[in-house]
Amino acid sequence: MSAVVSTGTPAPAIADLGFARLDLDRAARTGDPEVVFGAGKTPEQISAALARLHEAHPGRAVLATRVDAEARALCRETLPGADIDVAGRTVTLGPRPAPRGRVAVVCAGTSDLPVARECATTVAVFGSAPDLVVDVGVAGLHRLLAERDRIDGADAVVAIAGMEAALPTVLGGLCGTPLIAVPTSVGYGWHLDGLTAFLTMLNSCAPGVVTVNIDNGFGAGVAAARVARQSVAS
Repeated sequence: MSAVVSTGTPAPAIADLGFARLDLDRAARTGDPEVVFGAGKTPEQISAALARLHEAHPGRAVLATRVDAEARALCRETLPGADIDVAGRTVTLGPRPAPRGRVAVVCAGTSDLPVARECATTVAVFGSAPDLVVDVGVAGLHRLLAERDRIDGADAVVAIAGMEAALPTVLGGLCGTPLIAVPTSVGYGWHLDGLTAFLTMLNSCAPGVVTVNIDNGFGAGVAAARVARQSVAS
């Protein structure tokens, strides 16, 4: 019989809820707790997962994204103190960390607000200060130029746009701040559920523009918050 050799490394902390195995060590490894992705989950699953993450991380906020109206109603009922953003479809539970740095979350139009609100909430939960700049699409370039100093003074920028998605390219030519582009599934006619915007951003002629997937305000918010935190730390 072979002996079992201990490596001295503790077993990872996992909360098995039956429908999900929550990674309770993620905050220790990465600086941020696991996030609940609500799409495809029942309201009861979302509420239970968020409550368990809050129990494991009582000193800081935990987040659920893409939470539909029925699940938001259950979270409001079962999770006292939950912060619910209807437009962004997010639920936050627990105190948000003291912000380090600032992220300008810039969206081209009001139709992009659901993605922008998701991004802004994510930035706050992941430890930076979101500054939401709304409705500054390039069809009215003067609106964007009026906010140029505010945007350029941030530690990171998230540019969110649908249709032809020119906003990140224009911003990339105006400022040298780390810039993350988010294409949205917004537009007339054959916009291919955001694919047109996505390809435009990938083919930006402005240097320094990096692009996340369509409607991924969460992913952009995580990356931008971490950039802003590091900028302050350095």
